[in-house]
Amino acid sequence: MKYYLLSVMQPVGEPPGQEFLAEIEKNLDDLNRELREAGAWVFAGGLYGPESSTVLRPRDGDVLVTDGPYAEGKEMLGGISLIKAPDLDAALEWGRKLALATTLPIEVRPFMGEADG
Repeated sequence: MKYYLLSVMQPVGEPPGQEFLAEIEKNLDDLNRELREAGAWVFAGGLYGPESSTVLRPRDGDVLVTDGPYAEGKEMLGGISLIKAPDLDAALEWGRKLALATTLPIEVRPFMGEADG
């Protein structure tokens, strides 16, 4: 088993209306329940926008602290799911389900090494 990070790539800008978001939240609840039942769920959560971030950069033996995102872009990391899967194909299938649940692009990336247990 390996750990995989499923990153939800969200467009920058105004979020959709509450009615649309309510449907996505229901879809995510259903998917997270399915992940748990399959023994694949480790952690999942949404993130505040990039304007809420703080960046720490090493600089001349100290650390420079700045507000805002590290990089500007048209997409931001909107949320993550950390899962366990036996191989990339299984992780991609969970990523496909997450893309359908969120209606957003999903990046699937393996962690180095094997998952515990």
